Amino acid sequence: MEWLSDPHVWASLATLTVLEIVLGIDNLVFIAILANKLPEAQRDRARKIGLALALIMRLALLASIAWIAGLTAVVFEVAGHPFSWRDIILIAGGLFLVYKGTREIHERVEGHDEAVGATLARVTFQGVIMQIIVLDAVFSLDSVITAVGMAEELWIMVTAVIIAVAMMLVASGPLSAFVSAHPTVKMLALSFLLLIGMVLVADGFGFHIPKGYVYVAMGFSVGVETLNLMAAGRRRRKEAAGGGGH
Repeated sequence: MEWLSDPHVWASLATLTVLEIVLGIDNLVFIAILANKLPEAQRDRARKIGLALALIMRLALLASIAWIAGLTAVVFEVAGHPFSWRDIILIAGGLFLVYKGTREIHERVEGHDEAVGATLARVTFQGVIMQIIVLDAVFSLDSVITAVGMAEELWIMVTAVIIAVAMMLVASGPLSAFVSAHPTVKMLALSFLLLIGMVLVADGFGFHIPKGYVYVAMGFSVGVETLNLMAAGRRRRKEAAGGGGH
């Protein structure tokens, strides 16, 4: 029980938990967008299943640390550049994110309400869950490799992952409702998916882009959009007050 009084253990747990929560934002946004394509009665269930699968995958990967280490071994080389299974998974997952983000943006920019309605009619619960599983695998791999690199004790990694996913579960409902209620926020979230997809592809090809830069850019965009929403809400209140005075 000496670990209870070890400040380094608690500092490691706190740092890793915060990092896992930040890394989970990508996963959470993607799940929210996919779940919102389903009928309202199925959305909450899809979000919970998606996050439960994310937790299961992360814990399973943590239990297979030796296998995770093997994923970073070189599988083949192209023009002198080595590729591992981790690189291949990140590239495939990044391309899938870029494809999904581009397709969703195209539907909202070019399509009409009828086209969007037809698309929603073709979406199935099983199809959404399968897409969530694919991206859960990619995000879980990235998350676990980060955890293994930052902590030595398995219980610290497991605890950090469980806390992070629990907080994602609490935030998933409000986030999904907020994204669904504001079309501009939904477009911003889709743009984030494109950005994250390109970062994953670049990482797979050996061009590491610090995640801090990405999240600062995302935070700045969210801040600007928040100001836009506040200004729009203020205008609506003024118009309502003016209309009530006539």
